[in-house]
Amino acid sequence: MIIDIHTHTFPDKIAAAALGKLIEKGHSKPFSDGTVSGLLAQRRRSGVDLSVILPVATTARQVVHINDSSAGINETFSGEGLFSFGCMHPDFEDYRNELARIRTLGLKGIKLHPIYQETDIDDIRFLRILDRAAELGLIVIAHAGYDVGYPGVVHCSPAMIRHALSEVGSFPFIAAHMGGWHCWDEALRELAGTGIYLDTAVSIGQLHTIGDGFYTEEDLYTLNAAQIREFCNAFGSGHILFGSDSPWTDPADDMAELRKMGLMQEELEGILGGNAARLLGL
Repeated sequence: MIIDIHTHTFPDKIAAAALGKLIEKGHSKPFSDGTVSGLLAQRRRSGVDLSVILPVATTARQVVHINDSSAGINETFSGEGLFSFGCMHPDFEDYRNELARIRTLGLKGIKLHPIYQETDIDDIRFLRILDRAAELGLIVIAHAGYDVGYPGVVHCSPAMIRHALSEVGSFPFIAAHMGGWHCWDEALRELAGTGIYLDTAVSIGQLHTIGDGFYTEEDLYTLNAAQIREFCNAFGSGHILFGSDSPWTDPADDMAELRKMGLMQEELEGILGGNAARLLGL
């Protein structure tokens, strides 16, 4: 089974506008239209068996609606290889009950995006969310490191993640983008041995610019085979999960890159899906 642990979609009526804003802000081009049907078609083309959708609440008032919509996606599309997590926002006051409702809805975890949510991951507002999620057995996946749309801004550095984990304790936590996009030396230094998971989203292969001159292809560099091996040795290949960050990269391209990196077959199979299957309880 191949599992893409890191994808995004938008409701059909706002997908074009939302994607357009992100293209303008991130100066990079997508590989699908950002809709659920677009992700479904991309999943089928690439040979991915299960795509996990990670919704992001940019305001507290969006949380309940997004979680209801995520449950609806699972009810409609889980048999077609799509499954959504829930969301949470650091300013959502009734986080304890909403996280419990997320679990009741059958959502296996939540996505946090500290940059979009303008809050450090080790801020008390996130720490209490992490603590409650850990209590409920929910997986937490957080955007880690920098973001193409917010140059120079980081609200979830590897050091911040380490501090948050020291406050909350051990639980299923995924630091997206291999522990911190463009913070990879720090991720190796701060997070190896913590027992967390990493995903490969926009950390292998290539992001593509829109050609406006803001970024060069070299600015959007990713990890090479030797660096991936270093991460496997430091974290254990069983803690690395395949993620594409669709619609921003093509899963087929990223899988092809992984297969060229000289990993042992058992390691490759684990990264492409076996590790995520165990984490998700499939």
